[in-house]
Amino acid sequence: MSHNYDDSVLAQLRYGAGRTLLGDTGVIVLKALLESGVSYVGGYPGSPVTNIYDATAGANHDILKPLGIYFQGSGNEASAASMLKISINHPVRGAVIWKVVGSNVAADPLAHIASSGVKGGVLVFVGEDYGCSSTSVAETTLTMGLKSGLIVIDPPVDAQRLHWLIQRGFEMSEASQMPAAFLLRTRVGNMKGSIICGENREPTISRTRPLEKIIYDITRDHFPPYSVLQERSILTERLPLAAQYALRHELNQLFPGTAAGNGKLRAGGPGIITHGMVLNTLRRVLAHLGRADATGKSDLSILNLNVLHPLIPEQVLDFLRGHPQVLIIEEGAPTFLEQQIRVLAQKEKLDVELYGTDILPPSGERVPAVVLRGVEDFLGRAAGNGKGPRELPRSRACEEHVAAAAAFLKKPPTPRLPIFCSGCPERPIFSALTLLREQFGSTEYGNDIGCYSMGALPPHNLEGLVTGMGTGLAASTAMGVISGQRPIAFMGDGTFWHSGLTTSVVNAIYDNLDAVLVIFDNLWTAMTGHQENPSSHRNIRGEAIPRMQIEETLRGMGVTWLRTVNPYDMAESYTALREAFQTPEGGLKVVVSRAECELERTRRERIPLRLAIQAGERKVLPRLGVDPDVCTGDHSCMRFNGCPSLTLKENPNPLRQDEVAHIDQSCTGCGFCGELAHTAILCPSFYRVEVIENPTAWDKLRAGLRRAVIGRLWRWSQPAPGRA
Repeated sequence: MSHNYDDSVLAQLRYGAGRTLLGDTGVIVLKALLESGVSYVGGYPGSPVTNIYDATAGANHDILKPLGIYFQGSGNEASAASMLKISINHPVRGAVIWKVVGSNVAADPLAHIASSGVKGGVLVFVGEDYGCSSTSVAETTLTMGLKSGLIVIDPPVDAQRLHWLIQRGFEMSEASQMPAAFLLRTRVGNMKGSIICGENREPTISRTRPLEKIIYDITRDHFPPYSVLQERSILTERLPLAAQYALRHELNQLFPGTAAGNGKLRAGGPGIITHGMVLNTLRRVLAHLGRADATGKSDLSILNLNVLHPLIPEQVLDFLRGHPQVLIIEEGAPTFLEQQIRVLAQKEKLDVELYGTDILPPSGERVPAVVLRGVEDFLGRAAGNGKGPRELPRSRACEEHVAAAAAFLKKPPTPRLPIFCSGCPERPIFSALTLLREQFGSTEYGNDIGCYSMGALPPHNLEGLVTGMGTGLAASTAMGVISGQRPIAFMGDGTFWHSGLTTSVVNAIYDNLDAVLVIFDNLWTAMTGHQENPSSHRNIRGEAIPRMQIEETLRGMGVTWLRTVNPYDMAESYTALREAFQTPEGGLKVVVSRAECELERTRRERIPLRLAIQAGERKVLPRLGVDPDVCTGDHSCMRFNGCPSLTLKENPNPLRQDEVAHIDQSCTGCGFCGELAHTAILCPSFYRVEVIENPTAWDKLRAGLRRAVIGRLWRWSQPAPGRA
């Protein structure tokens, strides 16, 4: 079943040659895989490549299975990378998916497979996110490609070329016997476009066409001397073969500059070398500078590298020889491309002026403003032979425009930090811990990768550094022991099954660590778009799986202090956490907070509820509110809560200036705000009502009686006319 794709969108995956497919990157990538004859797909969700994972899951039953393609929702990235083993000795094409930081988890099996080499084409789709739009660490895949011997392919924002490069990527992988890392940078991973389709290819080896014989080749295993021979093969055989394929099939893009107005090739003049989607930004900047038209055609020559590793020396040298000045625009650090190009120019003793991070920032995304300043500076240097002061009028105008826009505002915009969703079951635990902190003081908080990392932000401010997925508890060991405080660590159910169980829990039990672990069991891998995990009791393919229970797992490992709470029951959660913090019992103490992700629950129930109401069924909907006459306006409920549905509005009392609390229509009716007000002994201004859709006659009669009784009581409470 697909959470995020309509069946009509996925139906386009059946299109044959010549038809036009409209879709996003996830659908386009999957279509290219189908046309490439892929036999298996695996991966772990993470932005900006979750859409590929979701599209594959949605198309699994109706499209992949009939073709014999195996799809696995892997336990983590190392599990996904390990799938590639079958392609080492067999001509089986496969693809795996994860985000850039997942490469750190997959590094061990990926290094072994890259060393062995592959007979079947292998693509590793990596969600590259150097600008940290949805990633916690700025890093690049090129580093791993250079270290482990991977081809690295970097497409531009061009749907048709993306589709074409995927198919060439498999061929290049097989021609060189090297796995290929296929980068999908944030803007590539989230683009929408159209492609002209080819025919889907049923894989020659698949679930429906099994291997006739399992092959084992000891020379591809990791016993001496084969490991050393494999390293030699990467450097002397595989990389040259990959470079030859890329050159022969023109995987890199060369755009010769044209003289203005006559369409002839431009001889000499400055040139620019860039890569992947930076080309799209560069064209936009050149158009702004008047050096390119609306289609991107420029009078400057541009070499756009779609293959970052291996670099093709003869292609780069030919470009350098034709231009006296060349600017290298590379995104990511270290700047390996720039370093390699400078080495090539030095070895060949070329008479060319090279510019790069000497006029561009050494780090950060190559966004338009950054590229604009660098290109304008470069063109000024090229025109003045690199000498004299350089005016940057366009860059200065851009900066002045931004400054003018900022000055137009009466005050700076309020920073918008990430917040928990309305009704989120994780937020109540942080509210309880906020109350406990006021009573017992602060301690070491072990944060982790997931929605719950926002507990470190206002209004809870339970500050704890993130050190990687599944490491929050392990990262608190030395801090807890040396500080003499009992640390509290957080972990989601998806993270628990991904790596937290082995990295943190086993470590804590083995080390007899005196710590508290809060596990948020919301039944989904919520942070990446609500994919199933072992706590969901079914896999991503929608198949039932054996019940994996967090509590049973922990008891089997020897955890004796274990509590399971309903996070919306504030008293229960507060009591369990206080007991965990105060108990003299040593060892690991675990509080499992179990409630389904509210966003997923409401999304699943919203449409059936609306249809039922339209059909005339009686439905009772809880709603919460704040009595403005009772609200004191001190806003303490917000300081402990942080729900986006709990906001402010003008005080209806003209004699009071303080704004009062207000619950807007985004409220899901979880009731936690009232629970918190009661437990924290806040003001009694919260109330809960039930809205009845399609009420029965009895409902209407009861409502009428209640209104009559309440009206009579209110009139009795009023002073008699004329009485002071």
